Amino acid sequence: AKLADQLGYPELWVGEMATYDAFAFATAVGLQTEQISLTIGPLAVSVRTPMTIAMGAASVSNLTGRDTSIALGASSMVVVEEWHGRERARTATHIDETARILRSLLDGEKAAFKGELASCTGYRLRLDAPGTPITIAAFGPAAVRAAARRADRMLLNMVTPQSLAMLREQLVAAAEKAGRETPALAVWLPCAVDPKRESIDQLKRATVGYLAAPGYGEMMMAAGFADLVKYARSRPHPKEVLAATPDELIAAIGLTGNEAAIDARIAEYKAAGADEICLVPAT
Repeated sequence: AKLADQLGYPELWVGEMATYDAFAFATAVGLQTEQISLTIGPLAVSVRTPMTIAMGAASVSNLTGRDTSIALGASSMVVVEEWHGRERARTATHIDETARILRSLLDGEKAAFKGELASCTGYRLRLDAPGTPITIAAFGPAAVRAAARRADRMLLNMVTPQSLAMLREQLVAAAEKAGRETPALAVWLPCAVDPKRESIDQLKRATVGYLAAPGYGEMMMAAGFADLVKYARSRPHPKEVLAATPDELIAAIGLTGNEAAIDARIAEYKAAGADEICLVPAT
């Protein structure tokens, strides 16, 4: 985080899965950097409520004085159902309702919405409302439609340029139908320059939990890894899934090789419609 700040990157994404609480880590980053803005998430809507998300964003903004925005997503069955013991169902609807509530809270309004899966009534932020943008991580057509209706930006993760182009078409059409401007489109790309074995292995480990997830799995199948996805969905041990994952998967959905190869690959993603390239570096 300090290095990204020193190099002048405008934005740092702070994800959340198994190690740090995202709001705690974002606060630590904000207090030890100079200029970089913070985007927290994607946060799993099946695990965090709109109120806790809004309160967390306002807390980080207040404690650090840094621009703080939020990203929403669905996460995986392992994270939501096995680790948290919560139900992961109708996630696109859950994201849509959460974003609707969150928008009002982040704008300083008193929430007054009862949805099928997300509700908040009578609460208003006590801290200054950050009024910041909302990003929605898309993982299928229904989530793309939710992003078109509610998001300032849509995020894609682990996609090929071909899948990105297809999903951008869906986003443009859905935004037009919703009577909104098309949200910006960002893509997370695993990145390793002149990678060594341990770098590729680290990036592969990060994909294991998503291979079986609805939406993510379909993206991987479209990239040519249908057999791997089917195997992951048979519920083997994660170590077995990792052992079965070829290096080619990272090359298909990310940025690996020398600098010239990575520059060329970034150009492919931009040509496919990516407005923002977000690096997920091997460390």
